[in-house]
Amino acid sequence: MDFPTFGPNIVTLAVIFVLGITPRTGRRTWRMNFSERFFLHVLPAVGACSAFFDIALLLKKGRGGVLVAKHEWLFRCSQFAVWTVVILFSRCFNACHIFGNRILCFWWLVKILLATLHLFTTYPSFKVLLSLKEIGTVSLDVVFGISINIIRMKRASSNRSSMEDSLLSADMDLEEGSLKDSGDNQSYFNLMTFRSITSVMSHGVTKQLEFEDLLQLPTDMDPCSCHDALFSCWKSQQSSCPDPSLFRAICSAYGWPYVRLGLLKVLNDSVGFAGPLLLNKLIRFLQQGSQNLDGYVLAVSLGLISIFKSFLDTQYTFHLSKLKLKLRSSIMTVIYQKCLCVNLAERSKFTEGEIQTFMAIDSDRIVNLSNTLHDMWSLPLQIGVALFLLYTQVKFAFVSGLAITIALIPVNKWISTLIARATVKMMKQKDERIRRTGELLTYIRTLKMYGWELLFSSWLMETRLSEVMHLTTRKYLDAWCVFFWATTPTLFSLCTFGLFTLMGHQLDAATVFTCVALFNTLISPLNSFPWVINGLIDAVISVRRLSRFLSCSERKSKLEKTADASSPYFSNDQCEFTFEDMAVVFDDSSCSWSSSDEKELNLVLNHVTLGIPKGSFIAVIGEVGSGKSSLLNSILGEMQLVHGSVYSCGSIAYVPQVPWILSGTIRDNILFGKQYDPKRYTDTLEASALDVDISIMVGGDMAYIGEKGVNLSGGQRARIALARAIYNGSDMFILDDVLSAVDARVARCILYNAILGPLMKKQTRVLCTHNVQAISSADTIVVMEKGHVKWVGPSACLPASSYSAFSPLNEFDKFLLNEGKECNVPADSLTKDQQNLPLEKDIVPASEGRQDIIEVEARKEGKVELSVYKNYATFTGWFISVVIFLSAILMQASRNGNDLWLSYWVDTTGKSQKGYSTSFYLVILCIFCTANSVLTLVRAFSFAYGGVRAAVKVHDTLLKRLINAPVQFFDQTPGGRILNRLSSDLYTIDDSLPFILNILLANFVGLLGIAIVLSYVQVFFLLLLLPFWYIYTKLQFFYRSTSRELRRLDSVSRSPIYTSFTETLDGSSTIRAFKSEDFFLARFTDQVKLYQQTSYTELNASLWLSLRLQLSAAFIISFVAIMAVLGSHGGLPIGFSTPGLVGLALSYAAPVVNLLGSFLTSFTETEKEMVSIERALEYMEVPQEEVDGLQSLNCNWPFQGRIEFQNVTLRYKPSFPAALCDISFTIDGGMQVGIVGRTGAGKSSVLNALFRLTPICTGCILVDDINIANAPIRDLRGHFSVVPQTPFLFEGSLRDNLDPFRLSDDYKIWKALERCHVKEEVEAAGGLDIHLSESRMSFSVGQRQLLCLVRALLKSSKVLCLDECTANVDTQTASTLQKTISSECSGMTVITIAHRISTILNMDNVLILDHGILVEQGNPQALLQNEFSRFSSFAKASTM
Repeated sequence: MDFPTFGPNIVTLAVIFVLGITPRTGRRTWRMNFSERFFLHVLPAVGACSAFFDIALLLKKGRGGVLVAKHEWLFRCSQFAVWTVVILFSRCFNACHIFGNRILCFWWLVKILLATLHLFTTYPSFKVLLSLKEIGTVSLDVVFGISINIIRMKRASSNRSSMEDSLLSADMDLEEGSLKDSGDNQSYFNLMTFRSITSVMSHGVTKQLEFEDLLQLPTDMDPCSCHDALFSCWKSQQSSCPDPSLFRAICSAYGWPYVRLGLLKVLNDSVGFAGPLLLNKLIRFLQQGSQNLDGYVLAVSLGLISIFKSFLDTQYTFHLSKLKLKLRSSIMTVIYQKCLCVNLAERSKFTEGEIQTFMAIDSDRIVNLSNTLHDMWSLPLQIGVALFLLYTQVKFAFVSGLAITIALIPVNKWISTLIARATVKMMKQKDERIRRTGELLTYIRTLKMYGWELLFSSWLMETRLSEVMHLTTRKYLDAWCVFFWATTPTLFSLCTFGLFTLMGHQLDAATVFTCVALFNTLISPLNSFPWVINGLIDAVISVRRLSRFLSCSERKSKLEKTADASSPYFSNDQCEFTFEDMAVVFDDSSCSWSSSDEKELNLVLNHVTLGIPKGSFIAVIGEVGSGKSSLLNSILGEMQLVHGSVYSCGSIAYVPQVPWILSGTIRDNILFGKQYDPKRYTDTLEASALDVDISIMVGGDMAYIGEKGVNLSGGQRARIALARAIYNGSDMFILDDVLSAVDARVARCILYNAILGPLMKKQTRVLCTHNVQAISSADTIVVMEKGHVKWVGPSACLPASSYSAFSPLNEFDKFLLNEGKECNVPADSLTKDQQNLPLEKDIVPASEGRQDIIEVEARKEGKVELSVYKNYATFTGWFISVVIFLSAILMQASRNGNDLWLSYWVDTTGKSQKGYSTSFYLVILCIFCTANSVLTLVRAFSFAYGGVRAAVKVHDTLLKRLINAPVQFFDQTPGGRILNRLSSDLYTIDDSLPFILNILLANFVGLLGIAIVLSYVQVFFLLLLLPFWYIYTKLQFFYRSTSRELRRLDSVSRSPIYTSFTETLDGSSTIRAFKSEDFFLARFTDQVKLYQQTSYTELNASLWLSLRLQLSAAFIISFVAIMAVLGSHGGLPIGFSTPGLVGLALSYAAPVVNLLGSFLTSFTETEKEMVSIERALEYMEVPQEEVDGLQSLNCNWPFQGRIEFQNVTLRYKPSFPAALCDISFTIDGGMQVGIVGRTGAGKSSVLNALFRLTPICTGCILVDDINIANAPIRDLRGHFSVVPQTPFLFEGSLRDNLDPFRLSDDYKIWKALERCHVKEEVEAAGGLDIHLSESRMSFSVGQRQLLCLVRALLKSSKVLCLDECTANVDTQTASTLQKTISSECSGMTVITIAHRISTILNMDNVLILDHGILVEQGNPQALLQNEFSRFSSFAKASTM
């Protein structure tokens, strides 16, 4: 002994005294509960008594003439002093400050480590009884140290809430005893044994778990506080560092708790090596054949050490996992908040797939860094200690094994570098695949109408092929890693024992099996190391990606006013306004859709100087692509301001050209987070002409809207977006072509009741429009031309040359204006007129419940069925599955054979019999080692091949089934839910599932080998096997019932996060305009909280099981050890035959602790991961379209284009009103027909029926006398041309967008562009080979619609369907297009769905629909002359 023996005690005394005399300002009494009094009073008393007894023994020795060293006296006296001082200070008023102090708590853990080292160095021999008293002394230190740390953490968490909160929670606990404990107020015993989860697991066995059954989150795990912690650290990073790092921000937020967990890991790892040391002492004891009680003490100590390590292990895992959950919610909420703050221009440098990958994959990889960083120092430490202990057993012979390990380090480093490269490439392709998948799901309806779904899926498959290529590279490299690290212990064993015997030493049982136990200890860190390196590489890549995204500059809410206040902003003598009167001021502003990183800026707005007075109504007009929408977006701050300034004041409400609709009820969409005001809400519905539509809907305003408003018409979507803006009641309304999506009657109603009505007339209104009546009603007109403001002034002064579409008026407009004079009546008369419209009979009042269009995500009950495993084996390939299983069994057999051969070698040399030569034993050992290495290699590569093959099959099958699914499936299923299958679930199938299956198989064969060897060596083990297996089965059944349910709840709670995230990406500009970022962040945080709650409950359940399994395994170790001691004493009828087998049995019993827990954990994890296969299989069973037909189509069909509807009825769901009610009509070949009707009248349903997007209920549709129900569905759609209501351009070259099958030459394409008046814009943009970005900001909405028309003309079909294709273009362009269609489409059957009466006036025939009924048809000119016709009433209402 020297200073370290009593030094820690001196330091402890000093710390306690310093803390005791430190003055405290806020004195507070500490009311202790029973357990706290026990640990702070009874334990120190026991320690003081023990120390006093030691001092008495020393006095007795001294009086007996035995020399006692001074440091011995100092050690015992200082020990007594420490415990006495603890007793005294624990009764002081400031005991809370002293024993709850972090410094003392941390120091006591260090003191425990020093005492443990002292114990091992002082008693290296196996004189256990002499050291028993010392072990007890150290144990007191351990228990007291852990106790004060737990008390400190408990007190810290309870002190966060105020006294009032505590009283409230106490009252709630008294009144509502059913509330689940959040974990903040549990007893120590419950905390250590995870008893809080028992109630949840009891429910899990008896019923399907719901979210209400889950554990409540501890206060420190609330996503709001987690977000604030990381976000504040990230902000400080941005302000202090030019190159901010997310990793440094995470360290600032969670660094100290993480470091403290590292100290617990040090203790846990150190205790792990006590097992092999005790095993060595026990085997040596058994070899000597001693009859004293030391053997029993050692046997029991083995079990106690295992129990102690079980608690350390589970507590470390619990607290680390809690930290990971906090980190996960922090990262997810910070990413979401960033998406809310980054404008569209800045976000354009990231694809949508990339941003979705940040949330789905990168966040998980960074969270896993929590494991990786501790493993980076812990694994080398474990390996180092194991090697040191090996040195004590076999001297320098272990160097040969070490040489192999060191030789493999550069190999593994090289492999890791290759894995990193493959991962980067794989992630890039994954981003692209997810982007393409999102695009496919978003536009699936349009793609089916075009018949392009197979083309898109082939492009998607090409991306997937590249991703799989890099995944395969990575998996094979992983297989080499597994091979090197799995065979290292066997090679280590061969080289070490071979060199040890060649050096002239004799092997004995204690040496061999202590080394075997140490080799087993090495297996885990050695096998884990490649995964740790890979995890670190993945995390570093993800951190860089996320840091780059989070560093994007954010949208400024207001830009500085840089213009001179006296300068005018209006031309044409409109200079009376000053700066203070302005709502918006542009001062020489130039804006671009490029991000700040891009050097080449494509200016969309060029040197714009403009002022918009407060309270005025501004109409922004101009031809297609003139920069109208860009002007509005620059006011919102969505564009990059390159030059000049843009100033806006007051709140803004925004209605985009393509309305953004949330998944939820109509009321939720209109309120948009605001409080419900019944009067304002009713007025808003009337002003936006939604009252009639809502009264018809099943469920009224509580009707559920599907994703992107799939169950609404285009006009209804536009009016809901308008109603949202009106209800919001902002200072300024930005309306982007809101009137184009509705018919003339509704447009006029909206203009007078809303835009010019009482709810909006006092606010500033900026309307981008082509509506002539709206233009004439505006206070000021702004004419845009090619990014410049061409003219500003009142409508009366608008020169003809400025906007030819408005002035002079065409003949039809004049007629309508003359006829419409009588229509310029107050808005209330319009409302009455609307109320007179016929309604459906089956109207359900709003109070009767909401209309659930979107089905709740299904989740299966009970265990994962065997068929799921069979399906996965089928995907993998049965031959590969058999090879994997056989190679794993043979690999384990070769390892067990290796160990049995070692025991035989030890026994033959130990008996001094004349056996074989050393070289013979080494050759056999070498054969076993070689066989094990080869079989490991076979298993690793067959698993890699099988995993990749299964991943490919699952993706391909799933994609094929989804592509063939009907449109109704996509209408009823949110895209985020489908994308979840094709991103997170597929990532699991690609990566996690094969990995965990590999571990499961290794654990299973490992346990099987141990059970067989133990049964062979010790027959009495069979007596324990059956009862233990019974307990084990009951435990795993109890756990798995709950675990499956929790995993399914986890998947169900994860889907809304991705759905919400995808929706937010689409509508972020709307959210920013309404300044609703906080509302949406809170909404997202609630979804994350539910996900967090599920994960927290899962964590408690898994650790509940792990602890009980490890305690059971500790009992097995004690049993085998005690049986061995009894056998050596001759107390058993059947004993161990040889010392070698004794050592083998004991060395095999030790890993049971890890293997049993690992087996069930991996089995449960496999079952959890199999849920991803289950979810994929669920979507492989979706209904399929009837792709094949009874009648093949000629390549030139249709020949004439004659279309006949015979008594056609169509319903979107059996419970819904009919969208088409028994309609019949005939369109002769070559005719041009218009379809007119109010919004929701069933116009688009005609096209749905014609394209067989929705099966008709009764009747039939004939095209050229062929029943289309008998035609192959893709051939049918491929023979029709269509221009959809929402323009569709995908990311890729313009040439591919216009002619994806490359059937037309350049001349034909340019000719079509010229005919559709978009040639100049394409030439200016860069020609046919320009790459259209995901945001498609290169072209305006109107230009995109024109490009869709070009695409249709290039197809040269006999049937052309136009779904309001001129809604987003100016009147002049629309008129020109109608002439183009008339001339270029002569001989073609053209069906046009129109809101503008002028677009169909010159057509051959017109069909008027009302609520799915064909109420009128005929020549439009003839109907127009009949003042009683429906068409005439439509024309009178229209001033378009």
